[in-house]
Amino acid sequence: DEKMYFIEEPIEIVDRQIKKLKRSWIPIVKVRWDSHRGAEFTWEREDQFKSKYPHLFVLTSSSISS
Repeated sequence: DEKMYFIEEPIEIVDRQIKKLKRSWIPIVKVRWDSHRGAEFTWEREDQFKSKYPHLFVLTSSSISS
């Protein structure tokens, strides 16, 4: 019995915001995912997302500076 799995991968960062939680400010990013259900978007903590997918931030930074 073989099961097929589809791994969702982030495609790009489409937006950035800073949310206030009590006394701290938390940067978050809106991510577009490659999903078998079609385009999906989620908000993720920037620091955690950057540690898992640093290549998306390199692309975003270079496109902003050019």
